[in-house]
Amino acid sequence: MEPSTIAAIATPPGAGGIGIIKISGPEAVKIAGAVFRNRSNHSQPKTAKPVEPKAPEERFFRSHYLYYGHIVDPVTRQNIDEVLLTVMHAPKSYTREDVIEIQAHSGPAVLRAIFDLVLGQGARIAEPGEFTKRAYLNGRIDLTQAEAVIDIINARTDSALQAATNQVDGKLKSIVESIKNELSDLLVFIEAGIDFPEDVEDILPTPKIIPRIQSCVVQSIEDLIHRYQAEHVYRDGLNLVIIGRPNVGKSSLMNCLVQKDRAIVTATPGTTRDLIEEGLQINGIPINVIDTAGLHDTDDPIETIGIHKAEQRIASSNLVLLVVDAGEPLIADDLQIYRKHQEKNMILVVNKMDLVKDTDTFRLEVPENWNGIAQARLSALYGEGIDTLKELIVQNAIGDLGHVPDHSIIPNLRHENALKKCQDAVHSVIAGLQNNQPVELIAIDIKEAIEWLDSIVGTKPSADVLDQIFSQFCIGK
Repeated sequence: MEPSTIAAIATPPGAGGIGIIKISGPEAVKIAGAVFRNRSNHSQPKTAKPVEPKAPEERFFRSHYLYYGHIVDPVTRQNIDEVLLTVMHAPKSYTREDVIEIQAHSGPAVLRAIFDLVLGQGARIAEPGEFTKRAYLNGRIDLTQAEAVIDIINARTDSALQAATNQVDGKLKSIVESIKNELSDLLVFIEAGIDFPEDVEDILPTPKIIPRIQSCVVQSIEDLIHRYQAEHVYRDGLNLVIIGRPNVGKSSLMNCLVQKDRAIVTATPGTTRDLIEEGLQINGIPINVIDTAGLHDTDDPIETIGIHKAEQRIASSNLVLLVVDAGEPLIADDLQIYRKHQEKNMILVVNKMDLVKDTDTFRLEVPENWNGIAQARLSALYGEGIDTLKELIVQNAIGDLGHVPDHSIIPNLRHENALKKCQDAVHSVIAGLQNNQPVELIAIDIKEAIEWLDSIVGTKPSADVLDQIFSQFCIGK
């Protein structure tokens, strides 16, 4: 069955200089010919690719050539917009299909009018990520490269962009294929042992094979898993929630972190009623900071809603900053907040140090079970000590990384899960070799390990996996 022709507005909504409409599929050139009028001052090159004239308006288009002209309603003959049109004939295109890109003026009315004309000529609206999905299904990219496309779009830091770009270039695929080749070579020996069982000891020199598996397979898998665990925060970011009772300086801390007056600060307790969010970067880590309503018992219905929303965000956070007032001892509300959220990853922020007379001898009396919590002392009002807090946030985020990450490859959660399954299968292979298990059983474990590697690059993906991946894309990519 011939694939349908898809189209989408590929630029974000709103007014701007340029808006792009993409068309891909077997009817893309025909559709372009029906709505585009060439106004270029040159004659059509002889190298242009002819298209069967299914409509009188259709023209010849040269691949990878930019045309100037107008989009015209084929029924009313009305000019819609002055545009540039790019033609990319299969297979030298993003999707390996015929692709048309119409560069028009950006604005909701003009783009919608052009898009409606394109749909009226037989294209259908593309699903989220369908252009990239077709690039994958048509063999131009593998699944890791397809996933990297959405990572590039979503990248919020240079580190995340670098890792995604490297993945688009196929670096993760290259490592996975190298591991797979090692296992495939081993499988050849194993299957030879099945065919010639009397010579299995000569075919499978276990003392030589196991060290090679350890160095070329196990170590490579462990390195990739470690990269995810240590560095995925540079791509995925961190949800950081500021919590505490009213009037301890949560909003001041929020403003100090993001370096602007994002939250209203007053001396009146309970000023913050709703969640306030803002993004920032600390050492290349994208962080989403959420200021919350003061947590306490209240009969105020508005405060109650704010506290409920705060509890929801705390539950989904990666890290919480529990803010307390250095100017007074801990009270029951502080202790209750800690007890309720003590299972969360937490940093204790002792704020308002500017109210402390002798900071050298200051010591906040805390319960014994609080002593293991990382602590930062600061004055959010004056920005003193904020750098120390930022260092604690980074240390908390990257754990025991122990080196400066190069961000060359950062696997995602799906990759990590598959690598762990592959790792388990490889360990079974090694155990089988050490215990002289039947070679047929060892072969099963090797094939399982290879299947998990194939799932990473998408050799035999399930429909559910593809739907899950490409549903994260925007329409138009």
